[in-house]
Amino acid sequence: MRPIHLTASSEDAGVRLDSFLAALPELTRSAAARLIETGQVAVNGRPALKSCKLAGGEEITAVLPDPEPAEALPQNIPLDVVYEDADVIVVNKPAGLVVHPAPGHPDGTLVNALLHHCAGSLSGVGGALRPGIVHRIDRDTSGLIIAAKNDAAHQSLAAQLQDHTLARTYEAVALGNLREDRGTVDAPIGRCHTDRKKMAVAERGGRPAVTHWEVIERFPGFTHLRCRLETGRTHQIRVHMACIGHPLYGDTVYGTKKPVPGLTGQCLHAVGLKFLHPRTGEMVELTCPVSEEFAAVLDRLRRL
Repeated sequence: MRPIHLTASSEDAGVRLDSFLAALPELTRSAAARLIETGQVAVNGRPALKSCKLAGGEEITAVLPDPEPAEALPQNIPLDVVYEDADVIVVNKPAGLVVHPAPGHPDGTLVNALLHHCAGSLSGVGGALRPGIVHRIDRDTSGLIIAAKNDAAHQSLAAQLQDHTLARTYEAVALGNLREDRGTVDAPIGRCHTDRKKMAVAERGGRPAVTHWEVIERFPGFTHLRCRLETGRTHQIRVHMACIGHPLYGDTVYGTKKPVPGLTGQCLHAVGLKFLHPRTGEMVELTCPVSEEFAAVLDRLRRL
């Protein structure tokens, strides 16, 4: 990441900020818009809005990402394969592993590992940096994630994401005690206006998001939950649980700022995945136990 400093001239009056930045050889207008949305651009020392129009004379600071590789390369990274055939592969991703290359994480990702394991046999629908990737889970969330080995499988699975045939179930530990045994959070999610790196429940402009939850086990000050996603927004479970006053244990973005010793990120694990096989049409249901870190947290809570 490298900052650059620019000054808008009188000739830039009335020009949108993303258009102004797109004049840089390193950026397209869409890339400039992403920088603004993620809080990497400041005008006169304040975070900028995408809709900002220049008056001329503004001091603009933009943090540009490091150049991305043209394509992801295979890397021999161990994988915990739960299911695999000629069309799909399902992996139990450990917490801490990034799903695909991005600024700040050019390699060492799940995609690099899949390219090595599958000998390059992954769908091209997601592009050169995201081959095979149908959906994502957060870097510090562990559990099941599916990838497609060919374009037909990718298109089928993507359609199932849209119509909810592809179902995902998570387990989590939330702070506090939820009074009900089950419930639903139906609240749209969008980019946070005060911190563009975060997501938030949006009063306007957000995308529909629905999370169903139920209590598995209760502890003093904590609740072990099962969550089922009806939609798949960025950080959805983390944002929804925080918005009802029960952020996830270990979530330093939406909960307490202090990390939990021995826990990588938040206590959230994708335990279940259900989908129609893209070739046979048969229902495939897969589960995997929670991670060792997650299990250790439950063990400590049971001894309270």
